[in-house]
Amino acid sequence: MFSYRLKELRKSKKKTQQEMADFLGITRQGYAKYENGQAETDLETLKKLADYFSVSTDYLVGHTRDDIDLMTDEEVDEELKEAQKEMTVWYKNEPSNKRLKLRMIRQMIKTFENDK
Repeated sequence: MFSYRLKELRKSKKKTQQEMADFLGITRQGYAKYENGQAETDLETLKKLADYFSVSTDYLVGHTRDDIDLMTDEEVDEELKEAQKEMTVWYKNEPSNKRLKLRMIRQMIKTFENDK
């Protein structure tokens, strides 16, 4: 998740890998390894990147689902596809018993409320 978000954030700022490497004081190849998932940053570099992109370190490493406005278009599309798959599975397995159906709907709503 880190490498994906780092690359998307860099692109959203219209920065090159070289510009980011210069900002961090490392080589372009070293920075590229972060984006390719071949290397991990130290804590200080992670903080520096989070500050630069105005996101949390948790967001960078994928521990949180920050506000939807902070998500890239690709992340929104990916999450929507996953949600649509889950909804399709639920719909295909929809019970004919209306009481059971209502229980399932209530559980789905409860799940959404817990994710807020």
